[in-house]
Amino acid sequence: MDTPIPVSVLTGFLGAGKTTLLNRLLKDPALADTAVIINEFGDVAIDHMLVEQSSDGIIQLSDGCLCCTIRGDLVDTLADLVDRVQTGRIAALRRVIIETTGLADPAPVLQSIMGHPALVQAFRLDGVITLVDAVHGDATLDNHIEAVKQVAVADRIVISKADLVSSPEKLEALRGRLRHINPSALLVDAASMQGGHAALFECGLYDPASKTADVRRWLGEAADEGHHHDHHHADHGHGDEHHYHHDSRIRTFTLVHDRPIPFSAIETFLDLLRSTHGDRLLRMKGVIELQEDPAHPLVVHGVQTLLHPPVRLPAWPDATRGTRLVLITLDMPEDYVRRLFAGITGTPSVDTPDRAALEANPLAIPGMR
Repeated sequence: MDTPIPVSVLTGFLGAGKTTLLNRLLKDPALADTAVIINEFGDVAIDHMLVEQSSDGIIQLSDGCLCCTIRGDLVDTLADLVDRVQTGRIAALRRVIIETTGLADPAPVLQSIMGHPALVQAFRLDGVITLVDAVHGDATLDNHIEAVKQVAVADRIVISKADLVSSPEKLEALRGRLRHINPSALLVDAASMQGGHAALFECGLYDPASKTADVRRWLGEAADEGHHHDHHHADHGHGDEHHYHHDSRIRTFTLVHDRPIPFSAIETFLDLLRSTHGDRLLRMKGVIELQEDPAHPLVVHGVQTLLHPPVRLPAWPDATRGTRLVLITLDMPEDYVRRLFAGITGTPSVDTPDRAALEANPLAIPGMR
């Protein structure tokens, strides 16, 4: 395919309203020629007028969209969609939406999109849309780490059932908590949906309006401000610190370096980070100024131990250069990561091992577990 198809991952805990949002999305003319991948048709009450239902897990909807079930493995389903488009059995697709189960960790879904050598040619990850039930959101986040991870990796957080919340203060407290877990995600009210359903999409690096890379938008507020994100929850007004034991496990922080970095150095850093703490790296985005070719920034995007094949931009989209890496982590010692980055980039702080020592023994850094 000449242009990779954008893929959006729709997630959220049980009862958050994913089915309701899906039906609204599929009625939007702007989302015609969209494929929705779900677990089973019976699990999602699609209320469209069906014009055709084939026996191989494909339902054609009246507005040109289609739904298909995950047959065996998500990779197989995506590969089958590509084959159908290329052979003319279905019309060209403008977008794919993957709906996860309510208990799902989004990471395996993201890895399926980003890590398969053939699929990365046909699809690109646009973003993660996470629904949060305003009525039960606090309790869900308190009791289920999966729900916290769904919020942490989101590009868009959609708050549903806000009209059912008992007080404006409770709703604002939930909003504050979500911003604390994920300071970079855009918060959207499901009822008002300001900007229309388009507000949920186009989360990727490239701005569809300008057809150019929008690094600041993609990296989000955290990188734009050199944001250092600490998790202290006394200001939420709940008066009970244990309510936030899951939240405190999530940290978002940015690594900044204002000079070009040798490719071998950034490669070593990423390899060591993934090998020592890859399972705790929920998501990583970054733009890097390479010493070998400073005019063409290197873009990296990773989920846990998987790194999407790096791409090069034809030019810097604005005057800001250097390296900005945004990390969303779970139980990862930030001090270890910062010392590792400082040693690799040649700007070690006090007591930070040098690059040769790091490569020989990453366990040398205090904070490594």
